[in-house]
Amino acid sequence: MMYFFMIGVQMDPWALKKIGKKASAIGILSVAVPMIISVSWSYLLTHYVTVDENIAASLTAVAGAESVLAFPTIAGYLAELKILNSEFGRVALSSSMVSGLFSFVITTYNILEKQEPGEKWAIFMTVSTGIAVAVVIVLVFRPAILWKARQSPVGEPLGADCIYGVFLGVLMAGFCSQATGLNILFGPLIFGMAIPPGPPLGSALIEKLDILTSWLFMPLYFIKNGLVMDVFAIDLRKCWVVQFVILLSWSGKFLGAFLPSLLFCKMPVGDAISIGLVMTAQGALELGLFKLLKKSKAIDYNSFVVMCTSMMILTAMVAPVIRYLYDPSKRYAVYKKRTMMHSRPDSELRVFACVHTQENVPTIINLLEALNPTKRSPMCIYVGHLMELVGRATPLLIFHKFTKRLPTNAVSSERIVNAFRRYEKSNHGLVSVHSLTSISPYATMHEDVCLISLERRTSLIILHFHKKYDPNKGLDSGKKGIKVLNDNILRSAPCSVVILVDRGLLNNSRTILGSWSPYRVAVLFLGGSDDREALALGVRMAGHVNINLTIVRLLENGNISSDEARERKIDNEVVSEFRLGMMGNYRVMYIEEVVMDGSGTVSVIRSMENKYELLVVGRRHDKLSSLISGLADWNDVTELGVIGDLLASADFKGNTTVLVVQQHSNVVDEYSESAQKEAITENLSAFQDMQEEEGEEIPIQRRST
Repeated sequence: MMYFFMIGVQMDPWALKKIGKKASAIGILSVAVPMIISVSWSYLLTHYVTVDENIAASLTAVAGAESVLAFPTIAGYLAELKILNSEFGRVALSSSMVSGLFSFVITTYNILEKQEPGEKWAIFMTVSTGIAVAVVIVLVFRPAILWKARQSPVGEPLGADCIYGVFLGVLMAGFCSQATGLNILFGPLIFGMAIPPGPPLGSALIEKLDILTSWLFMPLYFIKNGLVMDVFAIDLRKCWVVQFVILLSWSGKFLGAFLPSLLFCKMPVGDAISIGLVMTAQGALELGLFKLLKKSKAIDYNSFVVMCTSMMILTAMVAPVIRYLYDPSKRYAVYKKRTMMHSRPDSELRVFACVHTQENVPTIINLLEALNPTKRSPMCIYVGHLMELVGRATPLLIFHKFTKRLPTNAVSSERIVNAFRRYEKSNHGLVSVHSLTSISPYATMHEDVCLISLERRTSLIILHFHKKYDPNKGLDSGKKGIKVLNDNILRSAPCSVVILVDRGLLNNSRTILGSWSPYRVAVLFLGGSDDREALALGVRMAGHVNINLTIVRLLENGNISSDEARERKIDNEVVSEFRLGMMGNYRVMYIEEVVMDGSGTVSVIRSMENKYELLVVGRRHDKLSSLISGLADWNDVTELGVIGDLLASADFKGNTTVLVVQQHSNVVDEYSESAQKEAITENLSAFQDMQEEEGEEIPIQRRST
């Protein structure tokens, strides 16, 4: 009962209204094609081939049971494979909802059609009783539970009395179903569907039930069914016909999903094959259907065992094939680098900012203001409120229009959206903001972020570090789900990525850049593509009238390898262009520090404590470089890199906010060295033009140690 109640809670019947025609076509054909093929062959085999009587009587039921689809099974399968948010995963999920509804209609029609005239009245009474039980659950149970849930304070977890009341309602729904002659699982399923999915009620219930049901009850359920099956007692000479019909049903499901995906949806062959394979998935619901058919003697024991064994083999085979076909890294590859370094200085800068809670908003807004939107280079910001999917089966991606009220399933995003609305209005046309809410599992949430960044051609993704900083206690243990999200985005992002380690200074409701003067920013430059991207970020920030920029470059003292010499050459040319472009800006300082090893790097970093409000550094560095020798062994947080981890640790005193930068590298055709030089040269020359227009001719300050 609890499992079917969980299925009901995670289902959203209203999602059927949003399904497109193509997904509906795939869903209907995924059931209709196997049904026609398998039932037709069952008829031919029973009439023209010598088959055991019990097997022959079971073939039609076997064909029907193997042709239907269950939406919860497909949703759970996609979630376990971590492809719920992929393009073909969304199509498969939408199609499975249509398939499930179509399967229910076909099954109900077949049952009613086969009844004798005297039994049709009993069927009518059963259907009427089911409708009456559903009405009582929706009109009595649901309002009572929702009223109790509303008594809990906003933002606080639901009380234990509310949770226990729901569990009691599940038992009562099962009792009402059994007492009225219905299946005991009917009431809990309807009761689950009557509860709104997602937070606060649906997610709280799933959190309480998931471990108990998934890790205790369901394994016992499968063990119990496995113990009553004797695989070695099957007579293969008699049961080959059953296996043949099962294979026909699987083939029909695959073709019913594959061909429309390929021909109508114009999907790649690999994704179309993956959809076809996913639609053949079977699970606990199918096993329950097989047991119900066996109990009603629609199929014999041998057919039941063959169906269960085939289901186990199919599940074991399909998963690795899908993992092989689906390569998420290729999905976000582009033909040009999308970085701050390669962005045109007179073009719009597009940024995707990830927000998890309302506490992240002031920090993000202050960082966006530091990026210096101007008339020549305005900013287009995509703000994504990222929420974990709990208590529902289907992920949501909601785009908010500022002219409309937020939908009910995105009420928790209201304050975040309103804050960015005010930020947009305060910038008078220099900033445009587009808000959205993504509700999905952390394991696949990066799909939404990367897909939107790819389609909107953003140059930068802003992430929050998964740990929170406390001035007294340092960094906490953090949220593992956010770390998984950050790692996935760093691996797959179609543009450059920055991770913001908020140590409290930027977390202010007032605009820091508008109230403080000056605002001190430092770029720690060790060399490499990520540090060059950090330098480009600093160049843009230097255009803000309230920002003082300091570039601290660390140089090795000794011989370097040929590969290091190549990188050093690029770094030297980029830094030279930067120094030339900054000539005349008295708010910019350039410092060189010569160090012997990693301990010298640590000394330089320690000397920067409490001197800057924001420190910008690259994420990846050459592991063989003497600048970080001995430091990599102490790198606990891989998402920040060696230097970023050191700056974010409790050993680095002060409340300086850290920005860790990773340059985009997931490209089909890599840019050449000359292209990188040209990109930074173009940006700096444009910046120099702006400085000359302002008439600032104060020479740049330098120091070499």
